[in-house]
Amino acid sequence: MAETIFSYARLVEFTKAIFIKIGCSEADADIATKVLLSADLRGVDSHGVARLTGYVRLWEAKRANTQPNIRIIHETPSTAVVDGDGGLGLVVAPFAMQVAIDKAKQVGTGWVSVQNSNHFGIAGYHAMMALQQDMIGIAMTNASPLVAPTFSVERLLGTNPICVAIPAGEEPAFVADLATTTAANGKLEILQRKSKETPSGWVQDKNGQPSTNPHELKSGGALLPLGGDREHGSHKGYALGAVVDIFSAVLSGANYGPWVPPFPAYVPMPTEMPGNGIGHFFGAMRVDAFRPADDFKFHMDKWIRRFRSATPVAGEEKVLIPGDPEREMETSRLQEGIPLLDVVAEDLTSLGQKFGVTL
Repeated sequence: MAETIFSYARLVEFTKAIFIKIGCSEADADIATKVLLSADLRGVDSHGVARLTGYVRLWEAKRANTQPNIRIIHETPSTAVVDGDGGLGLVVAPFAMQVAIDKAKQVGTGWVSVQNSNHFGIAGYHAMMALQQDMIGIAMTNASPLVAPTFSVERLLGTNPICVAIPAGEEPAFVADLATTTAANGKLEILQRKSKETPSGWVQDKNGQPSTNPHELKSGGALLPLGGDREHGSHKGYALGAVVDIFSAVLSGANYGPWVPPFPAYVPMPTEMPGNGIGHFFGAMRVDAFRPADDFKFHMDKWIRRFRSATPVAGEEKVLIPGDPEREMETSRLQEGIPLLDVVAEDLTSLGQKFGVTL
């Protein structure tokens, strides 16, 4: 499928202008833009500027508050619950992660659960905020129910990603950012745009049978937990997704399981919702709360170099460290630009015309 290259600077200018048009303050528009486009830079195209229209539609449906009063509603020296006031998760999440970092500065670790938020982009951006402070960052969020637990035909969990970012010394940071499903829903959207089938183990139909149709969710099918099926460990992916749901929502007072609000604004909201909005969970751990930071980073370098030096299987060039592909992609795209499928560029152009902003 054809694509067009856009510079990072051009997409920043366009995206920020759109966020301001829907009522965001200058500061909130700036952070929302950085979070959203961090996905495109890191090659996670499913969660980047292609979703800008989706956020605008949430605002139009009065399901996203672009002028939120984000606040702490309960706290201890090392923990907090943040109410996002229905704000864009792209703004709420960095606020909450900073609370976790500030608490870690004071007492060694900080843990923050969030209610009343919306989709927060990629988990990696938030977890990586801790790296510059010589801290380990953790970020996770629940999401709208598209995933069937092992042995279920019902969709009860979201893709529920987890990111853990760990600082190193001379080596780049270790950044593991992953959905707890075999594939994120955004990957299906990309395959739909390219008119391609899914690999086996990604989705099942409404009867619980394996499928390779990227449109299966529209017919009552479901995404599958990490592992794909019981024989390949889907019960482990199910358990991980459940942990994210509980930490993010049962702990904070957000909605959980099948009651999590859907991202597409045209999908009806669940009934009898038990909480407020979408939930997130963040952690920050000061490395020197465990051992001297320089010692830790020296040994992280040693760990990373040993794994990098592992003998690759035939046909593969090297063994990767979590975060390597995204870091290399970011370097490339900052220099060469960000490719957008023409269907995405056309969608953004239409969005811009609606608000008087040129792509």
